[in-house]
Amino acid sequence: YEIMEKMRKYRKFDAHAHVGMNRSHPDDAARQIDENDRLGIEWASISYPVLSREVPFRPEEARENNDVIYKAMKRFPNRFIGFFTLNPHFPKESLEEIKRCVDLGFRGYKGYLQVKINDPLYYPIIEKLIDLKMICLMHAECEIGVGGHRMKYDIGEKAFATIPEDMIEAARRYPEAIFQWAHIGGGGDWEYMCKSFADIPNIYVDCSGSNNEEGIVDGAIRILGEDRIFFGTDNSFYQGVGKILASNTSEAQKRKLFFDNYNNMLRKGGYHVA
Repeated sequence: YEIMEKMRKYRKFDAHAHVGMNRSHPDDAARQIDENDRLGIEWASISYPVLSREVPFRPEEARENNDVIYKAMKRFPNRFIGFFTLNPHFPKESLEEIKRCVDLGFRGYKGYLQVKINDPLYYPIIEKLIDLKMICLMHAECEIGVGGHRMKYDIGEKAFATIPEDMIEAARRYPEAIFQWAHIGGGGDWEYMCKSFADIPNIYVDCSGSNNEEGIVDGAIRILGEDRIFFGTDNSFYQGVGKILASNTSEAQKRKLFFDNYNNMLRKGGYHVA
């Protein structure tokens, strides 16, 4: 059994990655390309959300981070596609930034934890994403608390983080929108997440994250079906690849998860790759 040979059998499109967040490395974009080459990841969707917990942060911060992504897109045009970030507290500036980023060739949106996805502040953003047929990728959480009880928030630290009920409300309000729930492998209660979304067809999940609980991919397929799950790493590269390789999925299912599902979703707006 040669795992590297098996790994390279599949085209891979990372549906959740970041550039600019690893400040310990002088060239984060090149470092990620090196990681992707080692694992046979052909394409990656990259973003750089504003990590500040200040609410609201300056809208210029989102623009600055988007510029980092734009530079990486231009430097590696056949490896990276860009997702912009915004500050929903500033609706006018957000819509202006969407237009700027669309003109620059960005292909989707990445939200973080400063505003919940079902907050009315998000309505004009979601409506614009619907017009553009773009994916709305949200950092989201569903923590496991003391004694195994699910907590809504991480010890009260992230009061504006999106939780499953928030995304469900937004998805029902906007059934034509495309929502991507981030990192079911990020350490939360992934079974609760998937079960919550089972009957909400416009919510998709990526299986990124550094947590590698056995059965997470097989369980997600059992609950959501094989078409609503995207391969992703959230920059936990080998974990993202390994959890799909270690699953009990068929060859056809692995091809869907690693590449086809995400690329086909991007195709709805003409943002897919060849």
